Amino acid sequence: MSTWTVHGRGPLRGELTVPGDKSISHRSLLFNALASGPARVRGLLEGEDVHSTASALSALGTEIERDGDAVVVRPRPLAEPADVIDCGNSGTTIRLLTGILARQPFLSVLTGDGSLRKRPMRRVIDPLTAMGARIDGRDGGRLPPLVIRGGALTPGHRFDLSISSAQVKSCLLLAGMTGGVWVREPRQSRDHSERMLRAMGADLIDEDGGLRLAPTAVLEPLDVDVPGDISSAAFWLVGGAVVPGSDITLRQVGLNPTRTGVVDALRAMGAQLEVEPVDAAGAEPIGNVRVRAGGLRGTRIDGELALRCLDELPVLAVAAAFAEGETTIADAGELRVKESDRIARVVQGLRAMHVQVEEHPDGMTIVGGHPHGPARVDATGDHRIAMAFAIAALAGEGPVELTGAEAIGTSYPQFAAHLEALTRE
Repeated sequence: MSTWTVHGRGPLRGELTVPGDKSISHRSLLFNALASGPARVRGLLEGEDVHSTASALSALGTEIERDGDAVVVRPRPLAEPADVIDCGNSGTTIRLLTGILARQPFLSVLTGDGSLRKRPMRRVIDPLTAMGARIDGRDGGRLPPLVIRGGALTPGHRFDLSISSAQVKSCLLLAGMTGGVWVREPRQSRDHSERMLRAMGADLIDEDGGLRLAPTAVLEPLDVDVPGDISSAAFWLVGGAVVPGSDITLRQVGLNPTRTGVVDALRAMGAQLEVEPVDAAGAEPIGNVRVRAGGLRGTRIDGELALRCLDELPVLAVAAAFAEGETTIADAGELRVKESDRIARVVQGLRAMHVQVEEHPDGMTIVGGHPHGPARVDATGDHRIAMAFAIAALAGEGPVELTGAEAIGTSYPQFAAHLEALTRE
C-alpha cells in the first residue's frame, strides 16, 4: 500500500479545471450503451472507476473507442459475457449494471475488489427480486460477487424507498425500462439519471412525490460534454478557504443543484465563495467558482443539506477542524457503507491531527482549532479520505503521512499534479 507524505505549504493560487464528473461519466457510458445509435462523450473522467464501467460494457459487447478528445460509444445488443465482470472499486458500476443485467436474457456475474465485495447490495437486490429478478450473492445475497440470471421482469412495480440513494434509484429505473416503474425516495438524491433519461427521450415524469418511468423501448443516443466534478472541486474549495493567502478559480464545474451542498455548507461557514454560471448546451448547469482564504465558523450540516454534499462531508469535516467553534454533521449514516466507514476514518484522522471530535452513529461533532502533525492517517484505500487529509496537511503544521493514497486514482488521478500546480503559482 503506497504512502504519501504531505507537508504544509504556502497559499494555493491559480486557475484549475478539475476532472470530469464521475457520476455523469458513468451514466454517459451506461445509458448510451442502451441507445439506438452511437454517441460522443467529451471530458470523460479518466479515473479507475469509470474505466471499470467501460471495461464491463466492452465485456457485454458495447464498442467504446477513443476518437481525439472524445470517447465514442457504439451500442450493440448486450450479450452474455465470456467471463466474470470485474467492477473494481466502483459501487456505481456494480449497482447500475445489476439493474441493466437483471432484465437481459443471459447469465452474468459481477464482482469487484476487496472493498467493493464488502459493500451492501441488498438495497438493490431486494427490490429487483420483487420485480422477478433472480440474483444470488454471498452472505445471503448481501454481498458480491453477484450471480444474475437475467430475464423478463414484472412490469409496473412501485417502490417507496427507505433510503435516498441515486445508485438505488438509477438501478431501478434501468431495470424498469421495459415494463415501467415508479420510485420514490425520502429525500431527493442527485438527479443525473433523471436528466439524462429525459434528454434521451424516456417518458419520465414526477408523480405522487416520486418518479414514474413509462415503458421505454429504446433510448435516443446523447452526445455528452461532461462538466468538472464538484466532488473533486470540493477539495480545492476547502483548501482555498483554509490555507492562508489562497485564491483559486475552478473552471467549468458542474452546478447541479442536487450536488451543490458543499457550496452551501461552506457559505454557511463564512467562506468567501463566488459562483459565476456559464451557458451550457447540455442538461447540466455549469459555472466557474472562485474561493479565497478567510476565517470560517462552525455550523450544522444535516438533513437535506447533508444528502446534497454526502461525498464531500469528509473534506467539509476538515474545513470544520480549522473553523472557529463547533460543527455538527448529522443524518449521514450512509457514509459508513462507502468505500470505507468514512465517519470512523475521518474521526480517526482528525484525532491523529490533534482535533477534538466526537463520533456519532450518523456523523460527528468537531471542535475547530489548529490541526497539526506530525500525523499518520490510514485512508484504507478510500480516495476521498486520502484527498481530504492531504488538504488538512496543506493547512496544518507538520507533515501528514497518508497510507492507502493510491486510491486517489479511482476518481482524481491528477490530484497530486494539480496540488503542485496550485502551490507553484
